Amino acid sequence: MIKRLQLFVAAFAILAFSPLLASASDPSPLQDFCVAINDTKNGVFVNGKFCKDPKLANAEDFFYSGLNIPRNTSNPVGSTVTPVNVAQIPGLNTLGISLVRIDYAPYSGLNPPHTHPRAMDILVVFEGTLYVGFVTSNIDNRLITKVLNPGKVFVFPVSLIHFKFNIGNTKAVAFAGLSSQNPGVITIANAVFGSNPPINPDVLTKAFQLDKNIVTYLQSKFWWDNN
Repeated sequence: MIKRLQLFVAAFAILAFSPLLASASDPSPLQDFCVAINDTKNGVFVNGKFCKDPKLANAEDFFYSGLNIPRNTSNPVGSTVTPVNVAQIPGLNTLGISLVRIDYAPYSGLNPPHTHPRAMDILVVFEGTLYVGFVTSNIDNRLITKVLNPGKVFVFPVSLIHFKFNIGNTKAVAFAGLSSQNPGVITIANAVFGSNPPINPDVLTKAFQLDKNIVTYLQSKFWWDNN
């Protein structure tokens, strides 16, 4: 009986500590690369994508061209984001990094308040002057901002709501690195007022302390996606 009890305690201890053991495993890729492919029959599934046979990888799997090309910013928010993530460069799969270019229209070009659920964001201004900032989490909700000129760098912590606004009289261009091959983006206004299907207006009326007519008006607007 005592021996059975000892075995039970030992088994329970192993199960209790198994999450700690699992989290101590090597988080880095265990191969040089894992080029993403859509072939579900002959590939190996790693981190959300199937991997090409490494012997078949070539330079095009790690290459993207076009970030030197200015984008059209004549849209309601006055900005356009050009992403370079695993969808554009299959070789980024498992590498935990991606890149974007953001073009801003002259004064008032805005990358609206948004979050990246899977990544932090480090921004460098290439051209123009940007007013940028992020808001800390509840309960402080502290706004931290900075004006950036060319060559200046600013970091936005993972998942926090942040924005970038062109306060200059000329166009602006910035580049950002993100700590995920697929960082994702949630644009706050689009998600809240442009969800599909719409959120019950009663929920938003109470959440934002607005008149219900204002909520239904906001839900009726077309919310531009600049990504």
